[in-house]
Amino acid sequence: MADEHTHTGDPVPPGRHPFSRKTLLKAALVAVPMPALLGSGVALARDHGPSDAPLAPTPVCDDGDDPTPSQIEGPYFKPNSPQRASLLEPGTRGTRLTVGGFVFGLTCRPVARALLDFWQADATGAYDNRGFGLRGHQYTDARGAFTLTTIVPGLYPGRTRHLHVKVQAPGGPVLTTQLYFPGEPRNNTDPIFHPALLMNVRQAGPALQATFDFVIGGSRT
Repeated sequence: MADEHTHTGDPVPPGRHPFSRKTLLKAALVAVPMPALLGSGVALARDHGPSDAPLAPTPVCDDGDDPTPSQIEGPYFKPNSPQRASLLEPGTRGTRLTVGGFVFGLTCRPVARALLDFWQADATGAYDNRGFGLRGHQYTDARGAFTLTTIVPGLYPGRTRHLHVKVQAPGGPVLTTQLYFPGEPRNNTDPIFHPALLMNVRQAGPALQATFDFVIGGSRT
């Protein structure tokens, strides 16, 4: 992550309702096993085409007045990650995962050049604390869109499956949060898990495709 970016959380403003229509739809899927969900055509962030077609995200911001919830950073964040949209390297093992989506401001306008810094565990549940394996940052394009290519993270004691991310509009505060997978049994026991942070996930051949849209404060749009 570039040095000019700060790393303080962006908490949900007081008085905002913690649950939206999208949140309730996602919460209803928490207990559904992932094999039953994948390929089901259930749309959370946006509608999709046939299950064998590539994702074609359409900017839809129906929760513009509800910022994406913040979460703890955890002990494994490292600043100054390399700029890259793919975290895959030679020898990376695991199920391939592509996450796509948009970053919106509170007025539902896409945020161009928003920073997203991702980090995660490998397929065995371990973090690379010596180098920058499965770590990287990128910026949204002019449409506010991003795409991350990585693998499905493994499990480790006390946590459900998740991705870490920091999101920041140009010149704005940093949102630190985590993204989750629907149908994971540990979603019901992880004290940090939040249903509003569930990705929409589906099978795409041997890989998985997911979508998630961030709504952040402090943008200039």
